[in-house]
Order: sequence, then C-alpha cells, then structure tokens
Amino acid sequence: MFGLSNKEIDDAGAQWTMREVLQQPEVWAEIERLIADEADGLAQFLDPILARPEARIVLTGAGTSSYIGDCLAPALAMMGRRVDAIPTTDLVSAPQCYLSSDAPTLMVSFGRSGNSPESVAAVRLADAGVKNCAHLMITCDTEGALARCARKHPRARVVVLPERSNDRSFAMTSSFTGMLLAGALVLGAVRGSSARNSSLEQAAARVVPERLPFLKELVNSSFERVVYLGSREFKGLAREAALKMLELTDGRVVAVADSPLAFRHGPKTILNANTLVVVFASNDDYTRQYDRDLVRELRRDGVAGRVVTLSARPIDTSHEDDVLLGSTGTGADLSDLELCLPYAVFAQSIALLRSLSLGLRPDSPNVAGTVSRVVKGVSIHPWRGSA
Repeated sequence: MFGLSNKEIDDAGAQWTMREVLQQPEVWAEIERLIADEADGLAQFLDPILARPEARIVLTGAGTSSYIGDCLAPALAMMGRRVDAIPTTDLVSAPQCYLSSDAPTLMVSFGRSGNSPESVAAVRLADAGVKNCAHLMITCDTEGALARCARKHPRARVVVLPERSNDRSFAMTSSFTGMLLAGALVLGAVRGSSARNSSLEQAAARVVPERLPFLKELVNSSFERVVYLGSREFKGLAREAALKMLELTDGRVVAVADSPLAFRHGPKTILNANTLVVVFASNDDYTRQYDRDLVRELRRDGVAGRVVTLSARPIDTSHEDDVLLGSTGTGADLSDLELCLPYAVFAQSIALLRSLSLGLRPDSPNVAGTVSRVVKGVSIHPWRGSA
C-alpha cells in the first residue's frame, strides 16, 4: 500500500488510514447495491415529502459530515429543489436563524457515528422548531446515536452504510465519500449504474497507484501551505480537503479552501514558494473556463510553488502538474458531484503522505491529544423556541 510494506505501515501508525483510503472504490460498489436493495422502502418514505413543491431539504452534519451537504446542495438545487446545507454546529447554536417553522422540511443528517453531541440535538431542535419535519439519517454506525434515534423516531428513516465505511482511523475518508455517494443516490442526484461505478473506480485508480510517484514528488517538496480551490460541488470538497490536510498533519501544514473566482479577492495573498495549490476542475464547460483562467494566471505569476489541477478531461495544454483522471470513455461524462469521489481520494492520499513525511502517525496524528475522533465537551443548552 502506497509503496510501503505491512511492517512499515504498522510501524508508522498508518494501518487504518491507508486501508480506508484505498478501499473506497470497493465500498462505493457496496453502497450502490445497498441503496438499490432499499430503494422501495426509501421511496415510500421520501416521495410523499419531496412531492410537495414547497418542501425544503436541510443537509446537516458536523465537520467533515457538514461538507457532504456542501457538495450535495448545488446538484440538488439544479434539480429544482429548495435545499440548504446547514452544519449542525450552526443550527444548534442559533436554531432561530436556520429553521423555518412553516416550511415542510426533510432534514438529512450525516454522521460517521452520529455520536457528536450536536447530531441528535439538531434533530430535536428541528422537531421543536418546524411544524412538519421528517428525518433521513445516513450513518456508518448501526449502534451510533443517529441510528438509535432514527429507530425510535416516528418520522425518520435511517440508512446504515456497510461496516467498512465506519472508519477506524482518526480522519474520515471512506465514511466521507460513502455518505456522499449514499446521499446522492437516495436523493436522486446521481443514478446507480455499473458503467458509472466502473468509471469512478478507474478514475480513483488514476490517483493511486498510477500517480503515486507524482504524489510522492509533491510531498518531497515539503510544502508548508496548501490551497484547495473548487466551484459548485467542489467548493465543499475543497473545504473537506483542507480539513483533511490540517487533521493528518496535526496543523503543521496550513490549509485553506476557496472558489477560483473568490480566491483573487484577498485570499491569494497566502501564496509563496512553499505553497501547493490544487484546483478541482469542473466538468461543466461553462464553469471550467473560470478554473482554466485562474490556473493560467497562477502559473504565469510564478509565486506559488506548484499549481496542480485535477480534471476528468484536459483543462488546458499539457502540463506536468495536470492530473487527468479520465480517458476515452472514462470520466468525461461524470458529473461534478460524481467526480468529488476520486478527487477526494487524491486529497486524502496527499494528506496521508505529508503526515508520514512529518513523522506523524496518521491513525492518531494529534500529538497533544486535544482533538478526538468523536467531539467531546459540548454542552447542549435548552432552547425555548417552538413551532
């Protein structure tokens, strides 16, 4: 795995992180079969809610799980849905700002375990603040708090993903892409098909192992800052990629996220010779024009150490730092939402390798022990609002 022996991986404390990064294409196939098997029951639950034109979809979760909503929301909006991605961490602290009492609401809660204090608190606040609220919980832990809550709730349905998606490492990898794919399939943002699954698997293979020498070359440059840029669905992915770099390097590598257009408006000042820029290029012909413009500008400026693009098809003339995840018949027809999956594998892989280069243990990278796999220390305070 990643060119290392099993002993080297164990000694480095990277056993689970490596396994969970590399297993993702197989997990995606399992999830597609799972959703297909549950399709009838899910339709019976969701169709009466989503058939109402005034229905609102709220996508929620904490940390990495909240970025799933950020990735999904643009695709659902293009389907004509009224959709908002609201982190539980925002909703719990100020429910009056985010809950709409009179709007029929489907709250979709994402959580690896659902054991973060905000997860169930957000469900309870929505029940108190919205007159007509139903819940779809997507989680990786059948015994987690979200799953247990769903089983007792009169207007809830839970989708528990395969056990392998319940990451045992500190950083969420399989659980992120797994819940994203499940949400996209359940809500109709992507359609299940063996051809699509094959394209995703091949695209992921173009990250590891095909581009492993390139990934190692980037890591050997010892970058100290990373900027992830993406539009549409990729703006949420950029935020998740930046978090993954911060988590796995224990904050030693500064990582930020933005959209290509917004980056010029001040954030561009972060660039220096030790900065790696990664652009998630859109497959949409209109949007990718803006991606291409910024890539050309950054390379012309020559301030950033490296400017890497990920794309399903060539974004510009051939460049050594362009990572092409598609080929003839592979990747070019994938939507941006679908491309989030192999793009995520790239971001996870480079964060993992950078963690190892710093002498950290990726399965538990936080040396001080102040950050835990499941957030602790949050007190949930009573709210007097009601529907």
